[in-house]
Amino acid sequence: MIAFQRTVYAISKASAALACIALVAMVCHILYEIVLRTVFASSTFVLDEFVGYGVAATTFLSLGYALENGNLIRVNILLSRTSGIARRALESLCALLALGATLVFIWFFWLRVSRDWARGTTSSSIAEVPTWIPQGAVLLGLCVFALQLFAYLLRQFTDTPPPVDSSHTAQEI
Repeated sequence: MIAFQRTVYAISKASAALACIALVAMVCHILYEIVLRTVFASSTFVLDEFVGYGVAATTFLSLGYALENGNLIRVNILLSRTSGIARRALESLCALLALGATLVFIWFFWLRVSRDWARGTTSSSIAEVPTWIPQGAVLLGLCVFALQLFAYLLRQFTDTPPPVDSSHTAQEI
């Protein structure tokens, strides 16, 4: 069980590292665009499109890591007043509902990615980016999040500690 939890955490951490790379790529593209516009009176003409892809990738790829490290926003009205088995049952119910919703999103994104792959759909910009690439990044992030939710759910059922200290923060990536 601990090996599974650590493996899932390692996958979430790798996914968050990909999110960091996407964030750095966005910043570099913005800086490049600034130089092009100010110095050369030119443009890449795809900044808004690529930054949009980057924001989506960064958001979804980091979800699993954020869940494991307690960095997602939670409303603890009920959780703060419960403890023991009641709290674990409530946490399990929330994780199960979130996992169900995430699996629905995964299914629809899978349909979309596979359809765009089969059709060879590209964006309407001058870059003509295959649309399955940014959608695939979102799908990957959702899959990692679902895996992390499943690990969290198992941890609630078995009452085992998390594979990492709760003091870990996003700065440690």
